Amino acid sequence: KSSSDLASRFVINDCFRFEKRMLKFLSKVKIEFNTLDPRLASCVEFLAQCNARKAKESNPNCQVLVKRRTDDQPPQISVTFVNGVEEAFDAAATSAQSIRKMILDKGQYLETEQMFREAGEQWPVIIPEEEIHQEAPGVKPRKAEDKKQ
Repeated sequence: KSSSDLASRFVINDCFRFEKRMLKFLSKVKIEFNTLDPRLASCVEFLAQCNARKAKESNPNCQVLVKRRTDDQPPQISVTFVNGVEEAFDAAATSAQSIRKMILDKGQYLETEQMFREAGEQWPVIIPEEEIHQEAPGVKPRKAEDKKQ
């Protein structure tokens, strides 16, 4: 198969993986838009991702609420993370893909925090100032003629 076929398959698989994990980190999603607003594309796409079977299976307890408005306010997507933190996104100015990526990034942070706390480690990790400025032990690259031997 060509590299472009593999790359496109990877991107598609990556999107499905993201969609099914996204709700895992959320307890509530609220999508607000006016159906006559031409700026509603992100809301519709995000709603479709939330309603995907695998997304729902990842967290059946996540509430997905849709509020259809009649005003001319910009479309908005609000999410509540499982730790109670709320975030709102201007869906007229932010793509569904960007919102999903922000949720996944925050979710990965939450998973890391949970892993440290379960291991009895301090969170957030505090790196002493002197360690920040230390040289990292490097690996000396070998010359091409050394590799052939």
